[in-house]
Amino acid sequence: MKTHQHGRGRTKMTRVSKRVTLVLISAAAAGITLFSVAVSAAGRNTQEQEEGRPLRGGNGPGPAANGPGPGCNIIPPLASTGTKVDISQFPPPDSLTDPELAGPVQLLRSGKFDMPIASLTGVNIPSGNPRGTITLPLFKGAVKTPSGPKPAWYVILDASNQAEADRLGVNFSKKLPNAGDAARPATRQADGTFLFESGIVDFSSNRVLVPGSEDRPFPPSVAQPGSVGDADYSPLVNVDGIIYDAPVVAAAVEDAFINFPNGSPNYALVHDQVIAIDPANRTVTLSLINGFSFGKPVFYISTESSDPSVSAIEGNTFAPRLRRLEVGVDDIARSAVERIFIATNGESKGGCNNPQRQGLSAALLDGHRPNNTFGGIPTTATDYSPVWDANLYEWTEDAIEKGYRGLLTEEFRILKLARDGYITGPNGAPFGSAGPVIVCGVAARLN
Repeated sequence: MKTHQHGRGRTKMTRVSKRVTLVLISAAAAGITLFSVAVSAAGRNTQEQEEGRPLRGGNGPGPAANGPGPGCNIIPPLASTGTKVDISQFPPPDSLTDPELAGPVQLLRSGKFDMPIASLTGVNIPSGNPRGTITLPLFKGAVKTPSGPKPAWYVILDASNQAEADRLGVNFSKKLPNAGDAARPATRQADGTFLFESGIVDFSSNRVLVPGSEDRPFPPSVAQPGSVGDADYSPLVNVDGIIYDAPVVAAAVEDAFINFPNGSPNYALVHDQVIAIDPANRTVTLSLINGFSFGKPVFYISTESSDPSVSAIEGNTFAPRLRRLEVGVDDIARSAVERIFIATNGESKGGCNNPQRQGLSAALLDGHRPNNTFGGIPTTATDYSPVWDANLYEWTEDAIEKGYRGLLTEEFRILKLARDGYITGPNGAPFGSAGPVIVCGVAARLN
């Protein structure tokens, strides 16, 4: 459950007693999509549990990226697997001299990982420990409100200017200048932090997620995000003509209320992907998530989406302002987005023990991440954007009966299967953009 903290004391509030914010209700009513089934858990939650359906959503980041079994763990094996020599005799991976070559690459250079990213293929990483986190610089800016400026705690994951990205140790995205009005304005203060003109996030709601029927878990029957931005909030920020991906991880609170340097933060006050937060030393530790890009495993950070149900599934902030972005326009000159490919009915039998496991149904059934597939990321393509256009796909009955359903990790393999008729959009719809966007900064390529 979430708790509100005041000084040293805490007052507990039950999951079903927490409210769905007016922002969520009005935004969902204004733009219902395939995903938007977000409703209040009050009254409904008890009924769902009586029917035996698991409550998959909860406050906090959920299972580790370094999960149990091949279906939930994408950590590469030792490079010496299958050879007659010890790994100590292998040379360093080529990616250490050229990040475009084979091997692991740390993309968010501003962060410190709890795994040895630069040597992943040279060491064995046991499941579950370390879990897969990154500790990033934490900035204390401010946001203008009717009652005066309030603290806005944020991180920076991407920038639209190459020199600025290099200075900050974050990803460069040439697409971000196309974000337009989806980016909120801010000015740079004397200490270098941002003063946002508007936009606040409410972290107080409980995250609730209940699968649909046993044979069709997606879409979920209940989906409520744990944090909700107002109509002005966006993680995309325009400062002096540079667009930053600067998601807010805590808002309108001073240092003492979010002082959790050793973990177990109060999720009524911070983003659900926060593992630990240290305002004194200006650091925050965030959970990493499994994914793939062009056949390569990646770790990423999920921070916002434009749909409340997506945010409930992802454990991120619902930011309705992101609906101003144009979708379905991947890679043309005006595009601000890159594509993410998400299976609705991928293989789920056996859960994490199944090496073919993938998709939203699997995630709703076992609680682990769906192993989504991204388009281009830095070092593999020049068209990277942290704003991902959700392309949902569904395996056809014919493909399933023929045994073709399995783990897909590469964009053009997915596009080929769509062309050949083995996957479609949900419920047989044409394959393509489903409407929502998800903001995810890619933290590392694992091989």
